[in-house]
Amino acid sequence: MRREDVRLKLYRGKWCAVWRDGGETKRASLRTEDRAVAERNLVAFVAANTGPRETVSEIMAAYLQDREGRPSHSRSSDAWKRLGTHFGHLRPADIGRQTCREYVAMRGRRAKPGTIIKELATLRAALRWHDPHTPAIIEMPRHPPPRDRYLTREEYRALRDAAAPTPHCQLFIIVAYSTAGRAGAVLELTWDRVDFARGHVRLATEDEHGNKGRATVPMTSTLRAALIVAKAGSISDYVIEYAGRQVASVRKAFQAACVRASLADVSPHVLRHTAAVHLAEAGTPMSEISQYLGHRDSRTTERTYARYSPDYLRRAASALE
Repeated sequence: MRREDVRLKLYRGKWCAVWRDGGETKRASLRTEDRAVAERNLVAFVAANTGPRETVSEIMAAYLQDREGRPSHSRSSDAWKRLGTHFGHLRPADIGRQTCREYVAMRGRRAKPGTIIKELATLRAALRWHDPHTPAIIEMPRHPPPRDRYLTREEYRALRDAAAPTPHCQLFIIVAYSTAGRAGAVLELTWDRVDFARGHVRLATEDEHGNKGRATVPMTSTLRAALIVAKAGSISDYVIEYAGRQVASVRKAFQAACVRASLADVSPHVLRHTAAVHLAEAGTPMSEISQYLGHRDSRTTERTYARYSPDYLRRAASALE
């Protein structure tokens, strides 16, 4: 990006910075409808994106500014608070397997492997945003073995009903289970991706279509009824809202509902796993479950959920009769 190539453009009522990159037009919102404010924001944007970005700290600062206003911004900022001390002073070429292993060893005393993986994924995303051919090597720790906790249908209904005192949490539970969506995708879901006419819910945004866990799925009758009620009372663009604002996390309300339902060892992600298990138990083909979950490779689905199918290994067992 060169300073002279960036210009202002009005897009959907708000000013944006627009430039060409490799023959492709790119756009970044300046988050204002006021041209005078947009011109000032443009100066800051250009300075942040055309100045030197030698260290990881400088790269991350520009990356976070570019992501400001997006639902993922707060998660990336939180991850950087952990990453900064270890990686901030380094240049991309200084980051290799040993650097990452030292970080994993240091963080492993306080954080779970899944959390560390998410933090390093944020670092990798920022460095690739800065340079698709970054010399940095980001080595991830091994993924923890999948937890086998899932809810029976009776437990799911108990949890859903126990969340009634917090309507936004109850709606989250219904949407997460009915779409088998990841918690982040459900919390980022906006009404423009809920198609009542076709009876579909599209979890992916326009620029995320096809990403893992971001499928387009049909509405169940229960989901449709819940969404109709929620839409009638909505005062924001987000399906899961509280006091007219997007909900960043439902963990507190979710855990309170678990306590009321007498359920232990249940996290919001368990709803996605539960939905997949229930689909498998009903004899749904693995290829369909894979599409429902947004998996790019059905083998991923089979490794985790084939054993829940009523026909799993039945032919092999028959050979032993």
